Amino acid sequence: MRVILDTKVLLGALISPHGPPDALYRAWRAARFELVTSAVQLDELRRVSRYPKLKSILPAHRIGTLVNNLQRAIVLEQLPPLPDDLQVKDPNDAFLLAMALSSEADYLVTGDRRAGLLEQRSMGRARIVTTTVLCDQVL
Repeated sequence: MRVILDTKVLLGALISPHGPPDALYRAWRAARFELVTSAVQLDELRRVSRYPKLKSILPAHRIGTLVNNLQRAIVLEQLPPLPDDLQVKDPNDAFLLAMALSSEADYLVTGDRRAGLLEQRSMGRARIVTTTVLCDQVL
C-alpha cells in the first residue's frame, strides 16, 4: 500500500508523539506501508520549520531527522502539472494532488479540513482520508 502524508500530518507526528499522525509515521518506519513524498514536500518541510511558531516547539534537529528519514521513502523528483479543469481550493496543496496522480498512491492522508482536500474524497486512485481513517486500516 502506498501512502502520502500531508506535511501537517508529518509535523503533527513530531509535535504530538501519541496521536494518530505519530502512529502513522511509526507504522511507516515499521514498514507497514510505503510512504510517498516529493522534493517539493521536503522543501516545504524545511521552509515551514523556520516559522517562528514551529521553531519554538520543534528543535531544528527533529525536523532534520524527519527530512533525513523521508529520504528513505519513495521520493518523487518531478511532479506533473495538474489537469486544467481541476479546482484546488488551496494552491499550496496542489503538489499533494500531483503526488497522488503521479505515484499511484492508495491514500492521501490529511487533517486539513479548511483546504478542501477531504472534500475532494479522491485523486486518481488515491482515497483522501483523515489520519484516524488510515490508522484503522494499518494498525
